[in-house]
This record gives sequence, structure tokens and C-alpha cells, in this order.
Amino acid sequence: MGTPYPNPITPAETRIGWIGLGVMGAAMASRLLSAGYSVTIYARNPSKTLALQSQGAHLANSPAQVAQSSNVVFTMVGHPSDVQSVVLEPNGVLSGLSPNCVTVDMTSSHPDLAREIFRAAGAKGSWSVDAPVSGGDIGARDGKLAIFAAGDAGVVKWLEPLFQIMGKVTYMGQAGCGQSCKIANQITIGANLIGLSEGLVFAERAGLDLKQFMDAIRGGAAGSNALELFGERMIQKDFRPGGFAEYMVKDLGMGLDVVEGENDKAVVLPGASLCKQLFSSMVANGNGKLGTQGLISVIEKINGK
Repeated sequence: MGTPYPNPITPAETRIGWIGLGVMGAAMASRLLSAGYSVTIYARNPSKTLALQSQGAHLANSPAQVAQSSNVVFTMVGHPSDVQSVVLEPNGVLSGLSPNCVTVDMTSSHPDLAREIFRAAGAKGSWSVDAPVSGGDIGARDGKLAIFAAGDAGVVKWLEPLFQIMGKVTYMGQAGCGQSCKIANQITIGANLIGLSEGLVFAERAGLDLKQFMDAIRGGAAGSNALELFGERMIQKDFRPGGFAEYMVKDLGMGLDVVEGENDKAVVLPGASLCKQLFSSMVANGNGKLGTQGLISVIEKINGK
């Protein structure tokens, strides 16, 4: 069944498993198939597997069956509860994973759960890496995701040929640190999305041409990846999801709930609290499945538009 860690990863020898075929997961798995890897897939909704099957992916009936035929199993699901179910429960990934094989969770999940999976994998003689990503649907499609990987440094290094197909990986430290990095990333991007939304609403109210406004600020200190990824979409009211608004509520919630340090002092995050409140308004308005750029709709609604 191929050559697991530490033998080199190659399309001829390394068999890949992929669980979770949403907007992001499907694009990432597709890139691995295009790179020549054998990929076995599983999704709770079978209709989501059809496009990848037409690309040559093999279909499995359970996460355990994916693991049984794979050296490296990627998970890209919705919530920590989904990760728990798919990886740790009976018929989950770890129940089928062979020794020296690796499970890589790319879901935005909880650092504590990443550490629990790392320990459970180690007890079986296998490995786990938490490697959440940033970059949205465009980054997933173009292989330009930022990947925050944590766990055993040697295993993360070994996985680089696969990560490079999806984007740029940074090793963040021991198990759980990848998830902590993603939470910090979401706190940062949330503030960017508020600023961009309010800037555009103000500019429109002031009578500015919005595209001209964007062109004017992109070369200055207000220029950002958030502006490049989402500015045009906000102007066009294109709220198709790269990442769901409801997932932003989840991610920011983990940041606001997490307790750091030996003194059990929670980090005080007033900006993230406000951001979570605004994204929660999106969800309450029935727009939880829209993209995060839809935050501008909340700012517009507050302004009576």
C-alpha cells in the first residue's frame, strides 16, 4: 500500500485520502488529482463526490475505509464536532490508519482537539498534523493557500510535496499551534473585513466612485489581501462563499473562548468580540452560508440601506 513516513512522497508510491468536499476541500483534492496522485474520497453527501470521481478519484464508504487505502488522509470538514466524528469515533480515520501513516486536519478546529488527535494517533504508531489554511476559494483553486502546520517537525517537512501543491506551508510548532495560528489569522482578517466594509459604505455615502476609491487606496497603508480578495466582490454584491460567514462565528468564538497561559487568563479581544457580533448578525439575518465578504450587508443594514 505505498510507502508511508519517512519514505519519500511520490505520486507513484503515496496514496492520498480526502474527507470533506466543500468549496475548499473539493478544490484542494482536485489539485492533488491533477498532480498525478491516487486519491480516495469520502463525503457525507455523495453528490459532492461526482466531479472528483470524473477526475479519477476512488470513492470510499466511510472515513475508516479511506484510511485503510491511504498513506496520508486529509480532512477538511466544517466544525470541531465534525473533526471529532470523522477522525476519532468508531469507523473514523484513526480506526483504519496503518502505522507510520499520517492524518492531516485542514479544518479550522480547536487547538485542544488537535492535541487530542495527536496523542491518539501516536498511541497507534501513526501521526497527526493540524494544518488549517487561509486564502479562501480562490487560494484553494490556484494553489496559493497559506497553510499553518503543526505537530512533529519531521512529519510536516515530509508532507511538503503535498502542501506545495496547495500553497505555502509554515511550520508553527507542536500539535495545536496550527489551529491557534488560524484563530489569530481569523481575528486579523475579521478586523480587515470590518474596515473594508465600513470604508466602502462611507465612500459610497460620500459620493465616491467605489472602484476608483479601491484603486486609490490599494497602494497605500490600507492596501491588503482582504481588499484584493474581497473588495471587488463587495462592490458587486457577489457574496458567493469562499468561506462561510457562520464559520467565522465559530473561529472567532474559539479565539474568544480559549484560555491561554499558566495563569488561566483569557485574552481580552474587544475587536474580535465586535467582529463576532457582526458576523452573528449575518447568521441571524439568514445569511450564514454567504461568504465572509457579505459582512458589508450588515454595515449597510445598520446604515438603513
